[in-house]
Amino acid sequence: MQDKTIQFSKFLSYVLRHKPEAIALTLDQDGWVSVDDLLLQANRHGKKLTREILEYIVENNNKKRFTFNTEHTMIRAAQGHSTQQVNLNHISQTPPEFLYHGTAIRFVDSIRQQGLLAGNRHHVHLSDNTETATNVGARHGKPIVLVIEAQKMVESGYLFYLSDNHVWLTEHVPAKFIQP
Repeated sequence: MQDKTIQFSKFLSYVLRHKPEAIALTLDQDGWVSVDDLLLQANRHGKKLTREILEYIVENNNKKRFTFNTEHTMIRAAQGHSTQQVNLNHISQTPPEFLYHGTAIRFVDSIRQQGLLAGNRHHVHLSDNTETATNVGARHGKPIVLVIEAQKMVESGYLFYLSDNHVWLTEHVPAKFIQP
């Protein structure tokens, strides 16, 4: 079941964060789609996704990437969207003094020059602990954890948002706010 769950989780990330049109889905501006529509279109496109598997993934995904509405009739990705169908209206929040960003050592020189950029996503993703940041960085090679001076950014006018799955989001982190 674990291998199947990982495959479905990757599929859900793809269609709910990046390419809903790949299976003829349309997300609303907040990223929600009907569970029935998702299941129908997934199965029409060769993915044997059931409500039981979907419930299991949402409940057990260690990163809590997906969220149901209270009735479990709608689903969305918690954050990480690159699709233009979604424009999450997060409410700005005050972050802790420091946040962390995990990356691979090979990207550090570029980050020191340009800062952290959202790339094709809506936001830069940050965590409030080094363990999560280390795990994220390890996905891309030998990890390094960058310390972000979040409070100094707020004092300079930058906004931060907290996603449903407790990932801190901001549009850009200038290099001057990344500790050496």
